Amino acid sequence: MSFDLELPLDETEELMWQERGLCAQTDPEAFFPEKGGSTREAKRVCLTCDVRTECLDYALEHDERFGIWGGLSERERRKLKKRA
Repeated sequence: MSFDLELPLDETEELMWQERGLCAQTDPEAFFPEKGGSTREAKRVCLTCDVRTECLDYALEHDERFGIWGGLSERERRKLKKRA
């Protein structure tokens, strides 16, 4: 008996943007700084990323609580959600 452990096609397609993210090519620690740490480097990388919008949409949809997603911190994403 064989088990298919792959994600369903629609979920796989939904996450394909992650492979194109500039963050996948840089130090992941920059995107998850320690409390009080600088987010400047991560946000600078996000500014030129082709999948910034998809990243931010994903973070908002999945209620990501930590890290820089789509160029915004958790606090900035919370404010954005409140305005929406």
